[in-house]
Amino acid sequence: MLIGPYRIDPPVVLAPMAGVTDKPFRQLCKRLGAGLAVSEMTTSDPRMWSTKKSLWRMDHVGEPDPISVQIAGADPRALADAARFNADHGAQIIDINMGCPAKKVCNAWCGSALLQHEDLVARILDAVVGAVEVPVTLKIRTGWDREHRNGLTVARIAEQAGIAALAVHGRTRADLYNGEAEYDTIAAIKAAISIPVFANGDIDSPDKAAFVLRHTGADAVMIGRAAQGRPWIFRGIAHYLATGDLLPEPDARTVGDILLGHLDALYAFYGEEAGVRIARKHLGWYAKDRPENAAFRQVVNRADSADAQRRLTADYFSALAAGAPAELPKAA
Repeated sequence: MLIGPYRIDPPVVLAPMAGVTDKPFRQLCKRLGAGLAVSEMTTSDPRMWSTKKSLWRMDHVGEPDPISVQIAGADPRALADAARFNADHGAQIIDINMGCPAKKVCNAWCGSALLQHEDLVARILDAVVGAVEVPVTLKIRTGWDREHRNGLTVARIAEQAGIAALAVHGRTRADLYNGEAEYDTIAAIKAAISIPVFANGDIDSPDKAAFVLRHTGADAVMIGRAAQGRPWIFRGIAHYLATGDLLPEPDARTVGDILLGHLDALYAFYGEEAGVRIARKHLGWYAKDRPENAAFRQVVNRADSADAQRRLTADYFSALAAGAPAELPKAA
């Protein structure tokens, strides 16, 4: 599939996730098979663009093409300015956030709160598409709540505004991440518009990805929470879609090697103090399916240096790879 001039191959995309899809994680997921990785959302408030956090989020040096940057806000002019700013600083695709259900985002009338105001949606999309020469994409939910499931209407507005591709999470804002994603609305949206559609929500395995693509007719799948601690999911889905065969799950040694590389990238990107802190959530996700998880997290979370954190992690996965019980020290 194409977004403007960019071919998205394989059609398996890393969803934007605040606090997760930073540069080290995007690069890792791309190496492990993602055809596109969208950045965590960046604010449209120019007063925040020079903060350390924003500078980290807008760093795309050395990142493989295409570079997709998500912007968030509620004011059409501010979002247009943010789109221009990010395009001038390396963004090759601008993505607009109208899907985030977080309370603090919706209380600021951003994210999925915008779905309540279709006229404002149209003004925002017109302003952003008109502001930049790069393709503009949009991420939405199926509606604000189940009584106001207006995703189809918003999709038509998006197509008319010149949006290059649309990602749809199969829940309303009111659903948050509860229950199961529903795909009938995504199928209806895909049938009604001609632009590419990404199907998003509860896609956590190769066979689920294949089912969702068949059911919705979508052009690609977008993976969010299922990639946390399992970035190799992109390679597995891409292989299954291309061949019909399942790749074996990576063994403990392979997982350990992937994680240690991820840790090194975090330390290099953020510096030791922030890198160690940010790594803790990833360590928990990598180990979440193992019986020793609680003890592992308790010990590693007490590590206050990169050397200690990395050594504990290496020892843990080396023991697992050797088939021995992972003996965790009482203190880091």
